[in-house]
Amino acid sequence: MRIVLFTGKGGVGKSTVAAGTAALAAARGLRTLVISTDAAHSLADAYGAAAAGGDAGARARGAAHPSAEPTEVAPGLFLQQVDAQLRFEQSWADIQRYLLSVLDAVGMDPVAAEEMTVIPGAEEVLALLELRQHARSGRWDVIVVDCAPTAETLRLLALPEALGWYLERLLPIQRRLVKALRPVLNRAAGVPMPGDAVFDAITRLHAELDDVHALLSGPASTVRLVLTPEQVVLAEARRAYTSLCLFGYRVDGVVANRVFPAGDEDPWRAGWVSAQADVLREVAQSFAGLPVWTAEYQPAEPVGVDALAALAGVLYGDADPLAVPDGDGPFRVVRDVDGGAVAHLALPFVTRAQVDLARNGDELVMTVGSYRRLLTLPSGLARLRVAGASVVEGELRVRFAEPAPAAAGREAR
Repeated sequence: MRIVLFTGKGGVGKSTVAAGTAALAAARGLRTLVISTDAAHSLADAYGAAAAGGDAGARARGAAHPSAEPTEVAPGLFLQQVDAQLRFEQSWADIQRYLLSVLDAVGMDPVAAEEMTVIPGAEEVLALLELRQHARSGRWDVIVVDCAPTAETLRLLALPEALGWYLERLLPIQRRLVKALRPVLNRAAGVPMPGDAVFDAITRLHAELDDVHALLSGPASTVRLVLTPEQVVLAEARRAYTSLCLFGYRVDGVVANRVFPAGDEDPWRAGWVSAQADVLREVAQSFAGLPVWTAEYQPAEPVGVDALAALAGVLYGDADPLAVPDGDGPFRVVRDVDGGAVAHLALPFVTRAQVDLARNGDELVMTVGSYRRLLTLPSGLARLRVAGASVVEGELRVRFAEPAPAAAGREAR
């Protein structure tokens, strides 16, 4: 099964490109699901489908959640715009009930309390869990994900690993403390303490998000950057490329959208053609080694399955839009003959001065700009010491060596 995620700066046409790629895959006989993690759903509009995402039969039967399940919009092509409220109730119910009981005990208004227990960004998180469920179902050949704009997507894709770090360390401690102190705290504060159902729900959420990270950083999953040929948009795409590599996600190509076609034009349009050509040359240099697909500005807005499939057909040409890229992904480890190793992490557009690196037990703490990743080292590296680091040709290289004899002796004692 193939998973392709599309992201880019807001307004560059990523939903159109994602919808077209999915339509093209379905037209080639692959059972395809296209799903949105963007709160501003527009896929149904792009396909000219019912905004609710349900078919006429479902609406006639009075279905309570017409978008809760995939809807077939063309042969082999299914659309889902996640019903966040329904999935929230299914995934967060135990935790929310506990939080509501706490707020009720301190006298908060029930309506205000319910608002307080809704997580910011819950819709995007639940869409990822929905993606996991579909990916593990074996029902689809291709899943295309129309992601939120770049910044939101990066925060979202960093969430599983970051949340896992905290839960793995804090949850066992919290559970033991609550079990020991529950009788005392109940009497002293009058506030109910969380029970096992709450901890189990949090643990389950952690495991599901961890599985999402493993799924999306695997060899069959890639991210595709969509941009328009403008300097500001290109700068954001470059930063996104760096950050996606930092968190272990594979970028397999760039789509340059809304390119003015050359030809007989007036001076105003000639200026745009020239300016875009300059940016497109920078795009080719910035993303050397990745395919760059170009989509010309259309004479009319592409709406409907056929129009979108035609757009994607021209965009990709003879290339296979679902080909799995070669290589090991952004992170790999190369062993040395002397027992040491070098960890390689792709970090395009970054200098050594922009990378802050620290070691904390069996973790490597990497900070690039405003993004930080806590990388748990494989057991073979965790026992080694960090002997140095450098950034070479867009790649962070961290050298590991055997512990010094004195340090090894102290550890043995």
